[in-house]
Amino acid sequence: MKAPGGIRTREQALWTRARLGRCGPALDLLTARFDRHVYAPHAHDEFTVGLCTGGTEVIDYRGERLRPVPGSIVVLDPGEMHTGGPDAAGGGYAYQALYAAPALLTDGTTGGLPHFRQPLLDDPELAAAFRAAHTELSACPDPLEAESRFPWLLTALARRHSTARPVNDHIPGANAIAHAVRTRLTDELVTPPSLADLATDLGLSRYQLLRAFRTTVGIPPYAWLAQYRVTRARSLLETGLRPAEVAALVGFADQAHLTRWFRRVMGVTPAAYRNSVQDGG
Repeated sequence: MKAPGGIRTREQALWTRARLGRCGPALDLLTARFDRHVYAPHAHDEFTVGLCTGGTEVIDYRGERLRPVPGSIVVLDPGEMHTGGPDAAGGGYAYQALYAAPALLTDGTTGGLPHFRQPLLDDPELAAAFRAAHTELSACPDPLEAESRFPWLLTALARRHSTARPVNDHIPGANAIAHAVRTRLTDELVTPPSLADLATDLGLSRYQLLRAFRTTVGIPPYAWLAQYRVTRARSLLETGLRPAEVAALVGFADQAHLTRWFRRVMGVTPAAYRNSVQDGG
């Protein structure tokens, strides 16, 4: 892309809408790279959580000038005016952001709406988890995966860096809760229920359900379900069905989604697995 005068730029902004659960609320994700763009002063109704992924952005916020660098997390409270643009030194800036309804940061905490006194945060562990979730769910916004990952990350953000206080993490009957969740996910493999609905049915908050499941099983619900789907996919591939057919039958969004998880679990693509099984037969 060329700007007036023939100067090449890399201005881009990609919006993705991830849904938290099949019929749940939407969460907007933004992946942006700007050389020159400067935002006009504005505010959001949601919490803005951003991760600098390249260059240096300058953000005017609460009378201060923030300069996030790659790996920095920026959290802007709802209703707070701010601007953003490239550093005067040039080189542009790149970032990933999500826009989260306030309720997503209050599950797993007490003390009311979280307030972030320090908007610029240095938390490498959380930054890496945020970047991975944002990148993967921007490419394939699976509802159960989005609902398993983003609320958990936002709760961790509020607990670590805001005025909110963590709730008691001990969940009585965690084993039974995890068993009930696995049973429902297995029974409704193709169109799984949302975690919010599962939690309501069990008399829990979504955070409590996630906490109980992760404590008992060691992985979040979406990862457990994906691995279960891969196991079912193996059996279907061995009958000679094509990967695209199998993906739909076990609940993956498409063949690419099946391939991503199949390679993670089995180390090969579904097509390669099907061919080797057939050759071996």
